[in-house]
Amino acid sequence: MKYLAFTFLASVTAFGADFLTGQAARFTIGQATFTAQDTGIPSAFQLGAVGGVAYANNSLFVVDSNHVQATPVQNRVLIYNNVSQYLYPPSSEIPQGVRCPVCIGTPTYGLANVVVGQQDFSTIDINLTQTGLRTPTAVASDGKILVVADTDNNRVLIWKTIPASNGAPADVVLGQKDFTTFTAPTQVTASSLRGPQGVWIQGARLFVADTQNDRVLVWNNIPTSNNQGADYVLGEPNLTSAPPNTVADLPPQANNLFSPVSVTSDGLRLFVTDLAHNRVLIWNSIPTQTQQAADVVIGQPDMTSEQDNNVLGSCVASGTDSASNPTYPAGCVPVCPSNGTDSASNPTYPQRCAATLSFPRFALSDGTRLFIADGGNDRILVYNSIPTRNGQPADVILGQPNDLVNQTSDTGTSTTNSGILVSSPDTIRTPLALAWDGTNLFVTDPYDRRVLVFTLGAPNIPTNGITNAASLTVYAVGTVDFGGTITADDTITITINGTDYKYTVVKDDNLPTIVQNMADLINGKNGGTPDPNVTTRPNPGFNELILTSRLPGADGNNITYSVAVAAATTSGTATETVTAGGPALNGGANAAEVAPGTLVTITGTNLSDTSVTGAPDSQGFYPTSLGGAEVYFDGIKAPLLFVSPGQINTQIPYEISDATSSSAFVRTVHGDGTITSTSAIAVPIVSENPGIFAETGNDPRPGIVYHTSSSAIGLVSVDGLVIPNDSATVGIEDRNYIYTIQSTDTLTTIRDGLVALINSNPEEKVIASASSEFTRIILTAKVAGPDGNGIPISATSNGSITMTALNPQTCCANVAGARVTADNPAIAGEVVTIYATGIGITTLADGTTPVGVTGQVYNGPAFNIPQTPVDNAQLGTTTANILGASLLPGTVGIYQVQIQIGAGLPTNPNTQLFIAQSLFTSNIVTIPVVAP
Repeated sequence: MKYLAFTFLASVTAFGADFLTGQAARFTIGQATFTAQDTGIPSAFQLGAVGGVAYANNSLFVVDSNHVQATPVQNRVLIYNNVSQYLYPPSSEIPQGVRCPVCIGTPTYGLANVVVGQQDFSTIDINLTQTGLRTPTAVASDGKILVVADTDNNRVLIWKTIPASNGAPADVVLGQKDFTTFTAPTQVTASSLRGPQGVWIQGARLFVADTQNDRVLVWNNIPTSNNQGADYVLGEPNLTSAPPNTVADLPPQANNLFSPVSVTSDGLRLFVTDLAHNRVLIWNSIPTQTQQAADVVIGQPDMTSEQDNNVLGSCVASGTDSASNPTYPAGCVPVCPSNGTDSASNPTYPQRCAATLSFPRFALSDGTRLFIADGGNDRILVYNSIPTRNGQPADVILGQPNDLVNQTSDTGTSTTNSGILVSSPDTIRTPLALAWDGTNLFVTDPYDRRVLVFTLGAPNIPTNGITNAASLTVYAVGTVDFGGTITADDTITITINGTDYKYTVVKDDNLPTIVQNMADLINGKNGGTPDPNVTTRPNPGFNELILTSRLPGADGNNITYSVAVAAATTSGTATETVTAGGPALNGGANAAEVAPGTLVTITGTNLSDTSVTGAPDSQGFYPTSLGGAEVYFDGIKAPLLFVSPGQINTQIPYEISDATSSSAFVRTVHGDGTITSTSAIAVPIVSENPGIFAETGNDPRPGIVYHTSSSAIGLVSVDGLVIPNDSATVGIEDRNYIYTIQSTDTLTTIRDGLVALINSNPEEKVIASASSEFTRIILTAKVAGPDGNGIPISATSNGSITMTALNPQTCCANVAGARVTADNPAIAGEVVTIYATGIGITTLADGTTPVGVTGQVYNGPAFNIPQTPVDNAQLGTTTANILGASLLPGTVGIYQVQIQIGAGLPTNPNTQLFIAQSLFTSNIVTIPVVAP
């Protein structure tokens, strides 16, 4: 079988790197891992609820404070000098040796050099001094000077040189007469400020977003004296007017503002984030006059609209339809395209799209692209060119999988899978500010207490391109069983998500032809329309129809189906019987959620120039570079088992078990010397999510299952309550082995005591052993082959202990290691072995000492147990008995799971099988089973 791997995108110059919707950040700053969210104590390496960010001359400036009530607020600005030493270029290898080489935020890796606003890195005091700050929110630098918006002190501080020591005093204060005075302005002047939240330096000019005065102030030259007045203003008619604080709404115009929170420029244009109007205004040239009107608006269809996520633009509902949804006048053109129709066939619309904004926080341009921090939608909008028309939609979305959804919330939970998406490398909760260094986009993420760094890359791997190598994609399935006799003109109807597929029986039909004709009807053969939700195929010889979701993952579990039969005449009775396996398809799961140690497959393009299979070295380690490709998870090089242009097989490092998500990318050195580096992809990390290896094809696929033993096997389960002096008995033929329970016993020691009693008899026909999961006794015939079948087994007790013989006699000797096939099927009652990956960390028998090393062939011991037991196995309609699950010696990341097939299971060459751990279920596979 092939194994997994990750790819890096091509070099920027050779392959034209770009951003990819839904991509992950490649680096994180301020936390030890992407998902840590630690608060800890103030330090040089750990950030709190960050707000502003700026980049200049290889230095990064981070405001460790915010105005959105995220915690902790640390009233300081951190300066990272020579930040590129941590931000490895996409074409470079990443040095190893730490838990997360792409996480800039540990005591030994990624410390800030200077703190502004505090005397040291351990204090977060509020101060009204020349060196203090109170809830700063924004920072700007041109590489020569530093400007900070000291928001709750109603002032802006200017350092004429970049501070080189902690607590350096500012040189100039704006908005106050001196450094120790705080005056809440009673009247608006050219020098007054009220809650400023945006600063920008462009050439000789200084721009300040005077947020609570609803204006942007402009100084034509960087101020050199305290409380110096601005030269002109945007958003107001003069420098001495502003709306009253009590104004709840300010009708938008092209020349006014309502709570602007950022102002930036690319040297040619000016961009202002107009928070309360839910828009970004663009001036096509830097304005030079007071209240100069903007040229373009983003987030609204025109200059006079202001609605949050203004999906409908100027459309106003004119009534409601029969589905109680609003209707709109003919000719109305919404901002967002329709996402479907309701039951009355009228168009419906999404809650948001690529053209809408919800309380935007920042806009930044590199001169070509425009980036907007869309705070209320928890995302970044990326325009590949500067918008030239009102309401223009973005080209790329960062922070969400598409432009229509918001999967995150400020409470720290995910709306899809609670806990999995929280703080993942591809999510942002209320982004507040942006910075750009030419390759990397820095985004402040206050609620996750980090700065995310999104890096240009080649979009060679789709965002769902990394999956469990065994399950690949887990589709929901269902069954319909047919029986009875044939009566012409009876009708059979299968309804799938409300769509009826009706077949009329003809006189020459039999059950197999009915099953095939129903499959053809649903699949749209003979000129029909295929069902949009499922595909179907017959289960040959068993008059069964198998339905498989077209949608991968858990979405397929929402597909409902039902059956009905009707007689040819109203007075008759239908003779056919049709039974649905349930009210909905089931078994769909997300194969992209993977556990540490899982073998994964990366699919994409241009991942390698050639196909190469990896081989372990003398120490059993697989290479981390193969065919020019390298795969990184959180910056950790992963072992490579196979690489090709379209697929890489690798293993999730055990080292990332402390995270709930990882950032992955592939770096490839091509034969012509060029280097590609892919966009980073977020990989959700869970404790366990099993996948069963199976053949290729459509789900459910034939499982790769083997006969376990050449000798017959029987099982006894030890359960119930442990009461001293009760007894537990196992009978083998006429020989009883009785164990008297002691006060110190547990179910495990009772089982082990019985195993010892049985094995103490050298004349016994079976060998007893303990299962690795549950408290079960495995009885294996000493004589190999069919001669060991049929040894009677019994189990009894005289108290609260429960003893159960799971089969009445030893059964089903085969050839150990032989493949279960249609020609050599499993027997009901037999123990079979399936192979899986994704079962997670395993330990020695002590339950604490982990086994398994990333990328190294596992050499034992054979007895090891998963931290999360495989607690369920379903075969057909019965629950199988689980003997154990363990890492398989001689392999990397592969587990063997031994299960006993229920003795009462009927013959079926396509018996469906899945296993489960806690909340996670594997893909569904099929195995041939024959009833004895």
